[in-house]
Amino acid sequence: MTHLSVNVNVAALLRNRRDHAWPDIVGLGRTALQAGAFGITVHPRPDQRHIRPSDVWDLRTMLDAEFPDRELNVEGFPTSDFLALAHDVRADQITLVPDDPAQATSDHGWDFTAEKAFLMPIIADLKFNRHRVALFADPDATHMKAAAETGADRVELYTGPYGSAYDDPVAQTRALDRLEDAARAAANEGLGINAGHDLTVEGTARLVGRVPSIDEVSIGHALFCDALSHGMAETVRRYLVSCDGQMNPSTRDCS
Repeated sequence: MTHLSVNVNVAALLRNRRDHAWPDIVGLGRTALQAGAFGITVHPRPDQRHIRPSDVWDLRTMLDAEFPDRELNVEGFPTSDFLALAHDVRADQITLVPDDPAQATSDHGWDFTAEKAFLMPIIADLKFNRHRVALFADPDATHMKAAAETGADRVELYTGPYGSAYDDPVAQTRALDRLEDAARAAANEGLGINAGHDLTVEGTARLVGRVPSIDEVSIGHALFCDALSHGMAETVRRYLVSCDGQMNPSTRDCS
C-alpha cells in the first residue's frame, strides 16, 4: 500500500504573504489526517519563507495528541539547525535534500558517490536516534547502489520530470520507465521507496499502477491546487484512491 503524506508548505507560503493566522496550518493538517492521510510533510527552509519552526512544533503537538499513529516527515538540507529541529520534534522520517537555500523548490537528487562521505555520518547519527532516513534521488537506476551505501533507509524518487510531462504522453511514458527502473534497482539494494514532486491525482494513479512498491508519496502543490476547488478533505480522498493505483472517473478533472 502506498501512503499519502500531505506537504503543507503551500498553505504556509500563502499565510506568510499577509502574516496573519490563516490559512491555519495545523487545522488543514488535521483535516487531511481526518480524511485518511498517513502523514504530514514539512520543509522548513533557513529563510522561513513558508514553514517556520513554530509550525513544525505545532504539528508535532497535534499529531501526538490526536493522531499518534500517523507520521511527521521533515525534509531539508542537513544544516546543524535543520538537524536539531528535526531531531527535537521527533520526526518519524527525515528526508535529506541537496537544496541550495536560494532554490524555489527541490529539483534534483543527491550525487551519492560524490557526497557519500558527507552523508554517511549524518545518516548514522539520525538512525541511532531512531529516525527513518530518506534521501532525495534522481530517478536513475545506476545511482541506487551508491544510495544504499550511505546507510539510508529509503530514497525519495524525484518525480518532477514525470509531472511536467502531463501533456506529452511520449515523455511521460519515458519518465515512468525511468522511475520504474530506479524503483526496481532501489528495492534490489534493500531501500524503501518514496516519491514526490508535481504529482497530480491522475499522475499519482498512473505512477503507483506502474510502481506499486512505492511506500509513500509526498504531495503539496497539486494537492492544494485541487483543494481550492474540492476542499481539503475531498481532495485527500481523491488522492487516496490514486494511491491505490486507481483512477475514479470523477477525479479526472484534477490537474
